Amino acid sequence: MDNPRYHYVESWLLPELSLRATVYHLRPGHDRTQTHYLDIGDYGPCENKKWRAESHYLHVVARPGRAPELLGIDDLLTAHAAGQFDTARTHQAIERAAAVVDGLAACSHDVDRWLAGQGITLTWL
Repeated sequence: MDNPRYHYVESWLLPELSLRATVYHLRPGHDRTQTHYLDIGDYGPCENKKWRAESHYLHVVARPGRAPELLGIDDLLTAHAAGQFDTARTHQAIERAAAVVDGLAACSHDVDRWLAGQGITLTWL
């Protein structure tokens, strides 16, 4: 990644939630508020030591103590209009994103707390 703000990136694939959870670790001098990017999609193993990741264009940006932002709805609808996503899959992606936003709201916008309620504990470097 060629961005002077970022030191490194970590991601977890969470197929049971149809999510990829990502944290961008920033270099000193940049906003240090930890932000999680939760990408909606289909994730899972496809071969030995290989995983398949298919983004559904929707991203929930979660910052501690702040309402999450849902991004990418315009991209998903453009993909749907172009025939890349059928109506059922488009609705499913929107429903998954809404469930993430609702889940975060019920946990005071705390990603780790929400994931713990799903039986998932992530560790970050």
